[in-house]
Amino acid sequence: MERSEEQNRVRLMLWVLLVVYILNFLDRQILNILAEPIKAELGLSDTELGLLAGPAFAVFYAVLGIPIARYADRGSTNRISLISISLAIWSGMTALCGFAQNFWQMALARIGVGVGEAGCTPAAHSLISDAVPAQKRASAIAFYGMGVPIGSLLGLVIGGVVNDIWGWRAALMLVGAPGLLLALLLPVLLKEPRRFGLAKGEAAPSGPAPMPVRKAIGEVLTSRAYVLLLVAASFAAFLSYGKGLWTLSLFIRSHGMSTTEVGLIGAVTLGVAGVFGTWLGGWAADRFAKVNRRHILTLPAVGMAVAAPIQFLGYGAPVWWVAGLLILVPTILNAAYYGPAYACVQGLVRKELRAVAASVMLFGQNLVGLGLGPFVFGALSDWLQPLVGSESVRYVLFGAAWLGLIPAFFFWRASLRLNEELDQKG
Repeated sequence: MERSEEQNRVRLMLWVLLVVYILNFLDRQILNILAEPIKAELGLSDTELGLLAGPAFAVFYAVLGIPIARYADRGSTNRISLISISLAIWSGMTALCGFAQNFWQMALARIGVGVGEAGCTPAAHSLISDAVPAQKRASAIAFYGMGVPIGSLLGLVIGGVVNDIWGWRAALMLVGAPGLLLALLLPVLLKEPRRFGLAKGEAAPSGPAPMPVRKAIGEVLTSRAYVLLLVAASFAAFLSYGKGLWTLSLFIRSHGMSTTEVGLIGAVTLGVAGVFGTWLGGWAADRFAKVNRRHILTLPAVGMAVAAPIQFLGYGAPVWWVAGLLILVPTILNAAYYGPAYACVQGLVRKELRAVAASVMLFGQNLVGLGLGPFVFGALSDWLQPLVGSESVRYVLFGAAWLGLIPAFFFWRASLRLNEELDQKG
């Protein structure tokens, strides 16, 4: 009976955390589908639009994520309360984005979104790793990671439709509201697992004082497999965030589609495909790890290499539906890394450093990925515009497709070290 209750509690925790992460990415990524109308009303350049989508959010998210994660790793921290407060902050700031009258007001609101979201994923990964056995960790983290494509999917659909009916400001205010409500309900729905342990009579956490942040990061980076994963995941995020924003602009500019039409197409080619790819990556990792643990990273490495030429053809397709179909398969393959990569991260460090390890990975993914991806792609588009006109985004995406071979290489290199390093920590 107790085992059944524990399984139900873990299942509830996973579903609730998934909803939180859906809202996380819904609020973060809705700017992608609203980029063109925001640009038109506020008079922004592609470079300024890239700054709003990237650095304005990512710098504060990445920098604050590590100290917040160190706080989450403390035995006395209630991670549920931490996630609840974070959810309230980023949801409120998303709604405030709808009141922005110029670039700087929008930038400050986006910074607020980044500050709030910094407290979510490291604490969530730590919770999941405490509650789920190691042999099922990739699937569990991949389940949580499905919040990325689902949130992005909902952002595309809701943002596109609401923008065409009531405008981009209403869309931002609308998507911020549910998070404020869930932030109030979260402490009621979930309880901190550490406190369950104490309720059963376990001794209170004891031992040496918490390790300083710098020393904790130093220990995490002693793992060569972890460093290779960090490089691979950061570059994968750079391409994902950059392509995610500007692929939508490609459909609007080059194929003459409305935000509603692009939102629905993106929901399938980026959203549904991303959900399936994220699930597939976690399932394959747990399955193939039974044969050899290095194969946890086989699908991310091979998949990204295969995706590159197909994606290149998709960006060059002259008809929108052909482009959508060709982009579908690479999206599945490129999304498969999330569960395997973060499951490896949780196994390559001591339990006391799991949230920090996740936050350092997120630091790289968001500072390099979200911070630079949309911005660099936008700056390159502005640079190419005098040469190729409105097709500048297409040419930027041509190059981005082939750059997917770089994270594929680093995922393969990391896989070669997995058995040795997981044995050391296991």
